[in-house]
Order: sequence, then structure tokens, then C-alpha cells
Amino acid sequence: MQKLKFTNGDLWDQIGLGTWKSKPGDVGKAVESAIEMGYRHIDCAAIYMNEPEIGIAIQNCIKKGIVKREDLWITSKLWNNAHRQHEVIPALKKTLADLQLDYLDLYIIHWPVAIKNSVINATLPEEYLPLSEVPVSETWKGMEEAVKSGLTKHIGVSNFSQKKMADLLKNCSHKPEVLQVELHPYLQQNDLLNFCNEHGVFMTAYSPLGSGDRSETMRRADEPKLLEDKTILEIAAKHKASAAQILIAWHVHRGTTVIPKSVNPVRQKENLEASKIILDADDMNKIKNLDRHYRFITGKFFEIPGNGYVNIYDE
Repeated sequence: MQKLKFTNGDLWDQIGLGTWKSKPGDVGKAVESAIEMGYRHIDCAAIYMNEPEIGIAIQNCIKKGIVKREDLWITSKLWNNAHRQHEVIPALKKTLADLQLDYLDLYIIHWPVAIKNSVINATLPEEYLPLSEVPVSETWKGMEEAVKSGLTKHIGVSNFSQKKMADLLKNCSHKPEVLQVELHPYLQQNDLLNFCNEHGVFMTAYSPLGSGDRSETMRRADEPKLLEDKTILEIAAKHKASAAQILIAWHVHRGTTVIPKSVNPVRQKENLEASKIILDADDMNKIKNLDRHYRFITGKFFEIPGNGYVNIYDE
């Protein structure tokens, strides 16, 4: 398995298991089967509402002697309702309790969006907090405290634009080490990747296969199907691989981590084995030509008239 190396020497598997949309009753089994077959990088989030079950699965694997805690890389995310500086540590401690862990390997701000602490999913303008009142710089101080207290080894952000990344890098004492965003051949974000490489920030790709199983409310009738793309299928046939394996291998070749979600052991194994696929220059060039800056996750669900949030991705 290819790995990325942090400045402190920590190693991070480039292929991990995503847990967004993994349902209760399925997610625990999925995490256990993944760890049993060799996954060591598990991506979680408080808002996925499945961390307690994941915690049980992790502990089961540790108790069985399949893995030690120090062999795992566990990521989680700070939800939007805990963006005030004093709210960050309590939110992290709740996640740690749910996951039955003493520390995280990576804790990231899920979205550059703040809502009131009493709200889970804001639907009304008055349930939001403007960034002028709760700026990212305030939230980040709480994240820095989390590192100092030993509750997480690394900190980062998710769904941040290059502009937001640049602003944060100017206003922090501990820089974000990871940026997690939607990435795939239809949304390659080369400028953002180059920016992160220049500043020593690793990138993680979510929805790398097109997130075709997300809720209907988040889908568009005319959206393209990444797993059915003609070019991807041609490259897959060439390598005697699946379309999903080619997509995952593409991320590994670009130097990012990638977190495809699956609760199917057969798919999990297939995804993990994508690390063995070597794409050549011709493959990479063909995939490069697929970029159309197409987002499956538009972020528009946060842009409620009157709440102060517009153009989440600054584009």
C-alpha cells in the first residue's frame, strides 16, 4: 500500500474506507471486514451518525488481535454546530467517546459553515451564524488546542476553496495539514492540488466514484455517471480492472489519499487492490482530458436566502 509521510514521520495509507452513507447495522460490519482484509485508514464524521457503531467495530478488531490502535489511521470531522472556539474540544471528546478512542489521527473542520450549537441540520436562516461572527480563525484556534492537548495528532479542513485555504494559512500557528474535497476525473481541481503541494498540505478525495448512492435530494436528473464513462471503461479493459479501480488508482498516482465507501466485502477488496494498478502516461493523459469541473456535491444546500452564505466554493 502506497503511503504519504507527514513531517513528524507519521505514515498514512493512500486508500482508506469512507463511511458516509453507510447505514446503521451495515457500517460496523463494513469496518470490521475492511480492517480484517488490510484497511488501516478509516474516514468518519460526527454528522454521519454512525460513529458509535464504528467504535464497537474498531474495538472488536483490536480485541481479536487483528490490529493494534497505533496501526490504524482514524479521521473524524467537526460538525458545523461546534465552530466557536470553546465548542471544539467538547465536540471532539464526544467523537472520541463514540469511537471508543483516546485520540484521533486526524480531525478536520467539515465545512466552512457555522450554525447554532443547538441545531444539527439548519433549515432556517436564523439557525446559521455568519462567518463575521464566528470566523474560521476562531474555530481553528480550537483545532490547534486539540493538537496541543493530544486529542488528535493532525488537523485539517474539508470543502475549503483555495481562497479560504490561503486565508487560513495566513492566520494560524499550526497550519492545516490536510484538505479533504470532492475529487475525481470530472472535478480534478489541479490549481487547488498544486496550491496544496506548494504549501505542504495533503489532499483527500471524497466521492471519488461519483457518489451515485447519495440521496435523491442531492442528485440531478442529468448528472453524468462517472463509473460508466467510456474513457474510464476503456482504460479499465486495458488493465483488466474495474472502472472503480481505475478511478482509485488515478488518485494514488496523483499523490492524494482517497476514501471510497463500500459496505460490500467484495467491493472493499477490489478497491484496496487498486493500489496494484500502474497507470501509464497515456492513461493519465486521457483521464486528464475528462475534466469538466463538475461537482456532484454542490454545497448549494447551505445557501439559504438570508443566512449569509453564498458561493461556498468561491467560484
